[in-house]
Amino acid sequence: MRNTFAQLANAIDRANAAIGRAAAWCCLYVVLAEFAVVVMRYALGVGSIKLQESVLYAHAGLFMLAAAWTLQIDGHVRVDIFYTQARPRARAFIDLAGALVFLLPFAAALFVLSLPYVERSWAILERSPEADGLPFVYLLKTLIPVFAVLLGLQGLAQAIRAALALGGPR
Repeated sequence: MRNTFAQLANAIDRANAAIGRAAAWCCLYVVLAEFAVVVMRYALGVGSIKLQESVLYAHAGLFMLAAAWTLQIDGHVRVDIFYTQARPRARAFIDLAGALVFLLPFAAALFVLSLPYVERSWAILERSPEADGLPFVYLLKTLIPVFAVLLGLQGLAQAIRAALALGGPR
């Protein structure tokens, strides 16, 4: 049973790492597209609303899809007054409590509360308010529940690892 949970946590880690690495390419797109927007506007005197909005979409994709991976590799901000000097079992307890008390309830609430918002957007195939904008606002809004699922899964993986560490030999 212990092995099954460890394999589940590893599978979640692999999935979130793959999604996060793929989303990281959005960073390159954001830089290149924003550079193109600036050059087009100030050097050529033309603008592109679609290109500007695509930067927004890529930026949102980067942060929403890579957040769980960032959590996995410990790249998030943590107030570690006690954590850095704690023993491994104390760290496991902090990780388990943090996942169960804060992370998983947050991810569940965000998922549940965002569904009606996303459903309304899909029902009308919401598009940009700009006349020449991108017609995919519903896809952009879909990133919110996807973010919640990915973050919740990573929280589950962390909770599993922490529980395994607490249940193992001292």
